[in-house]
Amino acid sequence: MQKIIDIFQWFIFFYSSLTMVIYVAMAILSYKHIRLYFWKNMGHYTQNMISSPLSPGISVIAPAYNEGLTIIDNVYALMHLNYPLYEVIIINDGSTDDTLDKLIEHFALKDVDLPYHERIKTLPVKRFFRSSDKAYEKLLVIDKENGKGKADASNAGINASKYDYFLCTDVDCILHEDTLSRLMRPILDEKSRNQLDDIQVIPDTGYIHVEDNQRRVIAVGAPLRMINSSDVDNGVITRFRPPNKILPRFQELEYIRAYLLSKMAWSALNCVPNVSGGLGLFDKHIAVKVGGYDPRSFAEDIDMVTRMSVYMIQNNKRYAIRYIPVSLCWTEGPQNLKVFSRQRVRWARGLVQIMRLHWHVLFNTKFKRLGMVVFPYNFLFEFLAPILELTGFIFYIYLIVIGAINWVNTLTLLCFLYMFSVMISSIAVLWDQLTERHYRKTSEVIGLCLTAFAEPFIYHPLIVFFSLKGYVQSMFRQKLVWGNMQRKGFSSSNTKGTSSST
Repeated sequence: MQKIIDIFQWFIFFYSSLTMVIYVAMAILSYKHIRLYFWKNMGHYTQNMISSPLSPGISVIAPAYNEGLTIIDNVYALMHLNYPLYEVIIINDGSTDDTLDKLIEHFALKDVDLPYHERIKTLPVKRFFRSSDKAYEKLLVIDKENGKGKADASNAGINASKYDYFLCTDVDCILHEDTLSRLMRPILDEKSRNQLDDIQVIPDTGYIHVEDNQRRVIAVGAPLRMINSSDVDNGVITRFRPPNKILPRFQELEYIRAYLLSKMAWSALNCVPNVSGGLGLFDKHIAVKVGGYDPRSFAEDIDMVTRMSVYMIQNNKRYAIRYIPVSLCWTEGPQNLKVFSRQRVRWARGLVQIMRLHWHVLFNTKFKRLGMVVFPYNFLFEFLAPILELTGFIFYIYLIVIGAINWVNTLTLLCFLYMFSVMISSIAVLWDQLTERHYRKTSEVIGLCLTAFAEPFIYHPLIVFFSLKGYVQSMFRQKLVWGNMQRKGFSSSNTKGTSSST
């Protein structure tokens, strides 16, 4: 028995050490990548792209379900993005409130006949609306049957879209006015590099050879942030603040760390595991090739990015998925434990589903970085982490009961892990503030850093618990209840809540 105890303790030690080494490596990679991004891009490209008639068109797709409280502000925000060629497609996914009525009234919508090519199968689409007001000529509203989730509505938007790229977002999100130009930049940069790298003069002939297999950026993402407690006026954030409520504040800290450290590091290695469903720019041709979003998936964003990557690899096509370090999207996070629980249980079940559906990718050299880096990391440090934490907790309780625990070593390890966690979170907050300075007051930055001290005791145990709950539900094939997310809305004068699928 003592040998088993020793082996497990060494395993926990090496697993924890490897986790810390990976985070340090991510911090270094992300720091270099962030500095490179701002050195190359800030200050000169946005205006050039806005004024260029050659900028690729983008279809902004935003499903809406029972978003009556905020729908008008959100659509106004989407209609005033700084980009020369785009359309806004709002999909009313069978709302039972006044979402559609408000859209019709405020934007003077009329029924129209639209050539609709169902390249991706969806539930029936009922009607199409366009505005009789020229000021809203970019707006297309689709009314369809409820698909019990965002995926089916997004697919209807893709079917109706007319441009080669689409931006998928949530209608309750507030986007930065330069979102489209900033997300399009990595795609255009890659095209420029392809032209320089793949055009060669054949010696002694004078002929020019163009390489067919150019690398293609198939998706681009950017950080999402919590809008809770910030001031919004007509779809524009006028004052950024860290959330006052404890759950959204923890989520803000988690999102900053996840996007600025993890996603930027993966982007530097061209190993981005997923592009968030809340904000992602996609190559429509590839997305349609793989069947769009899967309505049966609990993690439709990860699933589609995985299928797009697999498609590119199996067809011997070079590809890249990029993240940029500029916060472009703000969303209202769950403010109560019930809604937060539903969200995180669904995410956990989605991760189980991804591992089950794409098991053949794991440690498969045929899938290159996807099979040898992305999936192994997700399996070892995302999927297994809650299970190992629970196992370790039970194991140490057992050691305490039998009196076999080494308190000095155990407490030293726990203190080191705790301080390391606080340090990583604080670094992410400081990097975010140094690059973008969203928060005006030093006290707001300090307060968010102090939140990192409480996270391991309050927020992280909740994440582990809800993850394990999702695993158990998945194991026993329990039906997933999507439920509704109660929205407070962006105006302080609003006292009623609204809801959307979570």
